[in-house]
Amino acid sequence: MSITSIDKDYENRTITLIADFDAPVDRVWELWSDPRKLEGWWGPPGYPATFEKHDLAPGGKVVYFMTGPDGDIHHGMWEVTAVDPPTSLAFLDAFADSEGTPVADMPGSTVTVELTEREGGTRMRLRSTFSSREDMEKLLDTGMLEGLRDAVSQMDALLA
Repeated sequence: MSITSIDKDYENRTITLIADFDAPVDRVWELWSDPRKLEGWWGPPGYPATFEKHDLAPGGKVVYFMTGPDGDIHHGMWEVTAVDPPTSLAFLDAFADSEGTPVADMPGSTVTVELTEREGGTRMRLRSTFSSREDMEKLLDTGMLEGLRDAVSQMDALLA
């Protein structure tokens, strides 16, 4: 597994995941920029994602759903706020309805992804920032952290 650390910082309302990959920055970026490759890892095992819209430009929207092992559907969306291929991406991540509209009673988070060269490959820093500690705790209670860890752990196989 390439994940080297996961840090929950309640004071600053952040979760930061660091992962190191034995692949160049461009190849790791493709796992974000190519929706078919993104489908190979976004969502924990057993909950494959299908991306219906994938516009990685500032102001763009990404709309997807994950299908659970019992056929249950979970929708999500990103509102892209910044992108600098192949090294960084920022977006609002939220639960959504089937039309891709954020669900009002579930908080979202602001996600920043930074890819940097390191000896022999790439370091990915993924940080989720929450509006409040309560929002952070509510999302953590959904299993978000375990889901993120399990999802990112699938990236290695796609880069092999």
